[in-house]
Amino acid sequence: MAMAQILLAEFDQEMQTTRRVLERVPEGKFDWKPHAKSMSMGQLASHVAELVGWTAPTIEQDALDMNPPGGPGYRPVVHATTDALLAAFDGHVATARKVLAATPDARLGEMWTLLNAGQTLFTMPKGAVLRAFVFNHVVHHRGQLSVYLRENDVPVPSIYGPSADEGGM
Repeated sequence: MAMAQILLAEFDQEMQTTRRVLERVPEGKFDWKPHAKSMSMGQLASHVAELVGWTAPTIEQDALDMNPPGGPGYRPVVHATTDALLAAFDGHVATARKVLAATPDARLGEMWTLLNAGQTLFTMPKGAVLRAFVFNHVVHHRGQLSVYLRENDVPVPSIYGPSADEGGM
């Protein structure tokens, strides 16, 4: 089986779960923060939705500079509504899935570099970047977002098993 097919099985499962969490982000709480140093719920949810969009550039490019010398730096997108958040997420998922499905194993073994202002932060094979920098990154922030939901009395969906709000498997 091709590596992309193995990654797609994980991708599909994680993106279904992620969408269920994003669907529950209440519009009236986009500015809510659990702490002054934390992202707002809208910023965090937008980041989760945006991270999936890093799949295609990871596969199609060999590097990403978050703040390239002489160029515009990375600016996170923050959506204003749950509908906009879900539309962005769904678009990123569709593009990511299409690109990943067409990616040969050799491409996933090519090296990819993350830079900041021209300085290398890390270099890893593209397949590893997808797992660590994209998939695991989504899962990490999705977990944070589920805590934000709980703190706002929003029912938390089942993620890897039943939640206190959704019994059964």
